[in-house]
Amino acid sequence: MNILFAADENAWGGFFGLIKAELPQHHFEASGHFGFESLRGFDVLIPTMSRVGRDQLATADRLRLIQQCGAGLEGVDHQHARELNIAVANVPTEISGNADSVAELGIYLMIGLSRDFRKMSLSLARRKAGTPKGRSLSGKTVGLIGLGGIGRAMARKLKAFDVRLIGIKCHDPQKAKEELGLEWAGTPAEMDILLRQSDYVVLCLPLTAENQNIIGRQAFGAMKQNAFLINLSRGGLVNRDALEEALASEKIAGAGLDVFWEEPVNPDDTVFQYNVLATPHIAGSTDVSISGIVKVVSENIRRLDRGQEPLYQKK
Repeated sequence: MNILFAADENAWGGFFGLIKAELPQHHFEASGHFGFESLRGFDVLIPTMSRVGRDQLATADRLRLIQQCGAGLEGVDHQHARELNIAVANVPTEISGNADSVAELGIYLMIGLSRDFRKMSLSLARRKAGTPKGRSLSGKTVGLIGLGGIGRAMARKLKAFDVRLIGIKCHDPQKAKEELGLEWAGTPAEMDILLRQSDYVVLCLPLTAENQNIIGRQAFGAMKQNAFLINLSRGGLVNRDALEEALASEKIAGAGLDVFWEEPVNPDDTVFQYNVLATPHIAGSTDVSISGIVKVVSENIRRLDRGQEPLYQKK
């Protein structure tokens, strides 16, 4: 089978080389960027950050599977793909080790902001010791917006830091509250309650048409002035201009971002003039998670080759 990886071959922690080594009987091709010119001649597409809409699908002549190397499928028109008898599948975060890896980076961003990473760098450069004074996570309130795989992993790991945990979940938040030992949980309609209380607002939910720009001027207005925003999900959840305004006017204390409004993000974007700790969309790129993702993706390609239904299909 011919398999297209819609990214540079070095992207995503060497995934391309690992999946090729796992399935040497198949032909793999990397597009070299987040995108592709045509799907003609390919049986499988690994879309990464690429849009796969009607126009792109119109170029497919033999495509049978769109297999994401992660959880995010917001750029894929899965309904039209199904009409074309093309299966669409992902790798759920909780089964690959991805959720735990993302949660670890989330905690890194929280600690980096809390201990004032910018002033620490200045102190080293100026040969100063014992400054700055940081904030401890202990006793602070962490608001998790989204209690799926990543939100649950965050809740599990953060308990060791003696924080107060609250959360938002679309369906049955009380069940999640009991399962995760949260002090409070509500629905998206009650998000202002979480925003007003949280010292850290952590985004752990998938991007949909309904929650595009869910964190905008109104949300920033509800947040505490000394609160930090942490985005581990998708850049489209946060209104970029509203974020810059909130940082510039000190409506919030800072932001930790692993995802952005455009990717790769422009390193000269003016938002980085403010208290922003940024990482290049690497939360899920660890030895553990990449190994788990390769295992699932290779199994689905083998299943396709055997005429079986792929696992974890988008319904």
